[in-house]
Amino acid sequence: MTTDFLLSLPDDWRDAASLFVALGDEQRQRILLGFPPGERLNVTQIAATSTLSRTAVSHHLKVLRQAGALHSEKVGKEVYFWIDKRYVADTLQRVLDYVNNQT
Repeated sequence: MTTDFLLSLPDDWRDAASLFVALGDEQRQRILLGFPPGERLNVTQIAATSTLSRTAVSHHLKVLRQAGALHSEKVGKEVYFWIDKRYVADTLQRVLDYVNNQT
């Protein structure tokens, strides 16, 4: 058993850990699954399709953005969010590569 990883994660896994924490919440999973392919959505649009309050949606969007799953851009008074497909795919691929090659 490699005990080094029990003490701390390798640097290239730290972002994977943050992404997994963000994706570990069912509400955040629902928010991500609600994005149509290639679309940008604002908090109002996301909250309209959710059972969550606008404040709760904003919180979940912040967690997803900080984990790298979402990008955002302020346009006027609205902030638009979209999925960072490349980041999510690359991060998950690194995990799959590890599982396939190191275990």
